[in-house]
Amino acid sequence: MSNTKIVKSGGGEPDQFEIQISQALVELEVNSDLKTQLRGLYITKAKEIELNGKKSIIIYVPIPQLKSFQKIQTRLVRELEKKFCGRHVVFIGERKILPKPTRKTRTKNKQKRPRSCTSEFLQSTLMISDSLSYDILENGYLFIIVFLVKLDGSQLIKVHLDKNQQTNIEHKVDTFASVYKKLTGR
Repeated sequence: MSNTKIVKSGGGEPDQFEIQISQALVELEVNSDLKTQLRGLYITKAKEIELNGKKSIIIYVPIPQLKSFQKIQTRLVRELEKKFCGRHVVFIGERKILPKPTRKTRTKNKQKRPRSCTSEFLQSTLMISDSLSYDILENGYLFIIVFLVKLDGSQLIKVHLDKNQQTNIEHKVDTFASVYKKLTGR
């Protein structure tokens, strides 16, 4: 029953931490008012990282289910943070680059390769970091992201949060910045 909320890509076995996250999601589905929204959703992997002396949880979800997770994300994050002793929880879409189809691989891939999964599309680091920043910050809060490129080639990212939601998210800003830096290296 504990593995019903995690589907590893490639059919791998989940580790102990991923099983704990999966069990927490199953308990939330059984006991809370999120039952109908969580019914068909699952995660692909979960990682616990330590940032600035605090532990945070990064949960990867499939891209097609990302919008469904974002609809219930504020309540889901609140419940998971209660279960895991106040650790900050971040949901991110798991993106992957599909190989270019060749004569041998055409039969394996039954559907056409989407443009968003090509290396040409994801080649730009700005595109990758842009999508990651939207995943990290999309917690039901309104925000504006401004990417500035200076004359010397360095990039600056400014994030402006909604004034009404600023008190709810202000204590997590350092976590979001650290997770973003860890995932993108910038």
